[in-house]
Amino acid sequence: MTDNPNCRKKKIKPQKGSKRRGVSIKWNIFFWLMLFSGLIIIILWLCQVVFLDDIYKTIKINEIKYAARTITEHIDSDELEVKAEKIAYDGEICILALRMMDNDTAEKVLLIHTSSECTIHNTDEHSKFVLYDSAVASGGELLQRFRFDEKRRAYYSIDDDFYRSNTSDPESIIYTNIIINKDGDSILLMLDSVISPVSATVRTLNYLLAAITVLLFFLTLGLAFIMTQQVSKPIIKINESAKRLAQRKYDTVFTEQGYREIAELGKTLNYAALELSKVDDLYRELIANISHDLRTPLTMITGYSEVIRDLPGENTPENIQIIIDEANRLTSLVNDVLDISRLRNGLQQFENIPFNLTEAIENTLTRYSRLVENDGYTIDFIYENDVIVNTDRSRILQVLYNLVNNAITYTGADKKVTVRQLTRKDTVCIEITDTGEGIEADQLEFIWDRYYKLDKIHRRAAVGTGLGLSIVKTVMEAAGGRCGVSSKVGSGSTFWFELKIYNDTAIGDSK
Repeated sequence: MTDNPNCRKKKIKPQKGSKRRGVSIKWNIFFWLMLFSGLIIIILWLCQVVFLDDIYKTIKINEIKYAARTITEHIDSDELEVKAEKIAYDGEICILALRMMDNDTAEKVLLIHTSSECTIHNTDEHSKFVLYDSAVASGGELLQRFRFDEKRRAYYSIDDDFYRSNTSDPESIIYTNIIINKDGDSILLMLDSVISPVSATVRTLNYLLAAITVLLFFLTLGLAFIMTQQVSKPIIKINESAKRLAQRKYDTVFTEQGYREIAELGKTLNYAALELSKVDDLYRELIANISHDLRTPLTMITGYSEVIRDLPGENTPENIQIIIDEANRLTSLVNDVLDISRLRNGLQQFENIPFNLTEAIENTLTRYSRLVENDGYTIDFIYENDVIVNTDRSRILQVLYNLVNNAITYTGADKKVTVRQLTRKDTVCIEITDTGEGIEADQLEFIWDRYYKLDKIHRRAAVGTGLGLSIVKTVMEAAGGRCGVSSKVGSGSTFWFELKIYNDTAIGDSK
């Protein structure tokens, strides 16, 4: 027979490099902090060394233009000289204002000296008229930069190719602006600011930045070490605890210290460890319960089958019935395991249909007539009016079966079980009460767990799969209802489940 190619299992090959360990969070934090510090240092060097000269000149040019605008605004004011002096001495700017009489003569309006190296005060009158002509040709405004050549004893433009390499000479910025006053006269305004050589400043900044770089490096190194310890240390502890938890050491305690997210992770893992320990306990008890529950009926089936085979006359209806009962017990065990698995995994779909709950309970309880007649049990059903509900009929009857069977198993010597139907507004509550020994208060929260049994000694009358109450809880949650239990030691227990009444059927309280 050939294999179906669509059903062949594919072998999953491990990816190359899957065993390679990634970079730890400690070194990631260290790397990014060092990179950030490196970027800060680079920006400082660029601003303080590479672009310092351009930044400085831009600031001086803006100061000169601002001064020119202020003087222009006050050219006809009596406060012109006061304003000009303040601007000149604050910005170390030399100011000269001339009223142009004609192309060859001019009248001095304003003169403020702040530097002996001022270009406009160290040039002759002819040069001033040349600046005036250049400003007129440029539309009334002109910005030029000059240096003084010590050898030639003359000023030259920086843009001149002949002098472009001589960058050691002092530089001056001359801003020329032509103003028209209220009388219509042309005023030649010249502002001069000497830009001090910044080479010495740059060298000083280089030393400072070198020291800052070394200091910042070690500070970043120390900060990165402290931060990585603060972040990685609790994570490392959590990782070690998780490894112990993987070895089924459920007493492992996860640290809840450090940053909020790490503390919350530790808290969550502590809760997970507690729940896993409960699951492990339930697993151990499952093995004990299932092994006992399987062994007993199998032993009974095997024993009675051998008796019937080997001993003449033992093929009686009673012996055959015992074999059938024990086989039914095995079937019930398997069905309960399948039911709880399907309900938990959401594979069991609910078919909601309206039906008479009261009538369904009555019909169900009549099936216990043989138990009542043969073993002397009393099962009473107390209700007032019929109630209609809209839910899955078979699942609700399964809940009823489990609770009634549980009550029959644990009821007292009087063998009495009471079923009550109570209505409260738009809900109906079904109570199943036994007269047994009751349940300790500290055990009530565990009885809904899978495979949990109150009777740890496996009496035959109390044998079960341990899944009945867990099925009840799961079904009621899926049906949108509620269930619960109240018990008092020595007075029996009352299990109940609650559903919504269909179409708000008005029914009085039961007695």
